[in-house]
Parts: sequence; C-alpha cells; structure tokens
Amino acid sequence: MPRTPTTIDSAWLRRFRTVLRRWHVGNGRALPWRNCRDPYKVWISEIMLQQTTVAAVKPYFERFLKRFPTVAALAAADEADVVRLWEGLGYYSRARNLRKAAQAIVANGGEFPATVDELLELPGIGRYTAGAIVSFAFDRAAPIVEANTLRLYSRLLGLRDDPRSTSGQRVLWSFAEKLVPTKSPGEFNQALMDLGATLCTPTDPRCDECPVASCCRALAEQAQADIPAAKRRPEITETHEAYVAIESAGRYLIYRRPEGQRWAGLWDFPRFELPTNVSGERQLLERRIATDFGPRVTLTERLTQLKHSVTRFRITLDCWLAETNGDCELTTPHPTAWVTPSEFARYPFSTTGRQLAETLQHELREPNLFRAVGQNP
Repeated sequence: MPRTPTTIDSAWLRRFRTVLRRWHVGNGRALPWRNCRDPYKVWISEIMLQQTTVAAVKPYFERFLKRFPTVAALAAADEADVVRLWEGLGYYSRARNLRKAAQAIVANGGEFPATVDELLELPGIGRYTAGAIVSFAFDRAAPIVEANTLRLYSRLLGLRDDPRSTSGQRVLWSFAEKLVPTKSPGEFNQALMDLGATLCTPTDPRCDECPVASCCRALAEQAQADIPAAKRRPEITETHEAYVAIESAGRYLIYRRPEGQRWAGLWDFPRFELPTNVSGERQLLERRIATDFGPRVTLTERLTQLKHSVTRFRITLDCWLAETNGDCELTTPHPTAWVTPSEFARYPFSTTGRQLAETLQHELREPNLFRAVGQNP
C-alpha cells in the first residue's frame, strides 16, 4: 500500500477549507444543474458527465429533462426513446441503466433514495455518483473522487503511485472522507471539482492562481507535471469493418444490436468485421449477408469510408450500398425493420450508423452524389 505523502491535521483542513470556499464564491462554474436540490436532475447530470465533457452534456441535459422531466416519466418511457435522446453521448448502457434505475425507484414508492448505500443498489450508480447525489441534492457529507478531484487530491498529497490502482484509490477515498466537512458539504464538493477543472488541469496547471497552493505537496516538490502518474495507454489495434445498406423498394434493412455487442440495444445497418488485407470484399460481404441475415444481395456502390475509434480499436469502416435479388426473407434472430430514409429519425443509431443514415438521406436529395464520390474497387 502506498504511503500517504503528507500529514492532514486539523489546522491543515481548516486552512484548506477556508481558502477554498472563499475562492469558490467568485470562481465557481455556472452550470445548468448547479444550485439544484432535485436529486433526479443531479442524478441525470452526473450520469451524463461520466466520460463526457461539460460542453457536450449541456444540450443533452436540457433536451433530456424536457422529454423526461421526472423519475416517473423516465420509468414509463420506452427504452428506444431514452436511447434515442442519448444518441451521440456514447456508452449507451448508461441510458439503459437510467431507465432501469428509475423503474426501481418508482416500484419502491417513487421516493428518491437519500443515502449512499441505498443509491448503490440502483443500476449504473457507483460510489462517486452516489456521493455526488447525496451531497449536492441532500447536502449531506459524502466523499467524492472523479477525474478532476483524482488529479487534485493526487497533487495535494504528492501521490506518486498510480491513483487508479486499488491501493491508490484507497488512499484517495480516505483523503476525500477527511476533506469533506459537515457544513455545506455539497457546495464544498462542487468547489473541489471546480478547482480541479479550472486551475488544477491535466497539463500546465495554473498554480500561481491556486487558492490552496500552500497546501500542495506536488507544488512544493515541483512535481505537478509528473503527478498524477500517467494512465497507461492501451495498445491500439487497427481493424477493418464494413457497413452494408441493403435497399429494397426504397426501404433499407436495419436491425437491433443484441446484448453483448458494441452499441447493444441500438439500431444499425448490417455490419461486419473484415479480415486483414481482404480481397474480394464485395463477394465476401454478399455471402455474409446471406448467411447472417438471409437476403441474397448485390453490392452496387461503395458509398464512403469512415474512420473512428472505440476503446483500443481504430476502425476503418467501408460503407456499401446493396440491392436485394428479389428474395427479402430474413433469417436473423435479431429484431429487424425495413425503413425509408424519412423514418431513420425514429430509431436510435450509433454515431457511425447515424452518419450512414444521413448519407442515404442526402443521396435521395442529390441522386448523383454516390456517382461523384463512390470509390469502386
């Protein structure tokens, strides 16, 4: 277990809390979910902010609350509607877990849980989110450790061990428990997050403006650039995949991705991983369509090529147009639909699925588009 690199006594805590609160009065971030004691709104914002920037979340937060203003409204919603509003935020299990948790709350009487232990029993709520809801909505003392405070705490402590390891997390959560006061803990936790987000940044922290610089072990050791220890980057794997937009009488085949796959629960066009240095891509995809989905098709155009990343995978994605050869019988066990481009907006797609859908809609408006940009082998 890593040693705690500095001693936190009552004098240190008193000084730290006082100067941080004073700084926050004039420097706190103005966010749509701030100064709100509604646990439902706090919960939605915290789930959206997981692995997503504040700037990206703001419009989603407002649209989501307009459509689902209460926990009861969310619990009664169709999963597809919830995921459709989430489209573009990624990590779609967060949206599905929101709905499941709302249903659990409603089934238990509709009163929002007010303790960390109760909240941890809900799908998709971990230790940080539970502490954020309890402190922000109910103004009860609860520690928080997330991306901004992890960095801040590591520097304050001079923690050179990996803060994401089990032992590092133990040190940081113990420190967070000591930091949070019983008086106005919600405001205090927001101040910690704001300090980490605005001054104690990942690179080039603004130490000369930091109100708690005198409390910082990393600054004293001139180790800000080395703390926290860099997260180990996964080795990138290059992959080649293909989309096939199968058209029949002006409609396109889409299917709902099953559990256990990327983007589970979203609708998508048939998508296949391709072997390295594949030759005869057309013939391979035509066989895969027949085997996995049923229809016999002819690939007619390679519409475009997309590049995107998912976790450690960097994906080159060929997008093809195909026509059925008269037989549209489907053999896939997954839910499917034949839809016109005007109906695409009703379905939640992955980001790349939406890009292909928009390409097809554009083709209807400008029918010579594919002839101009298509890349036939």
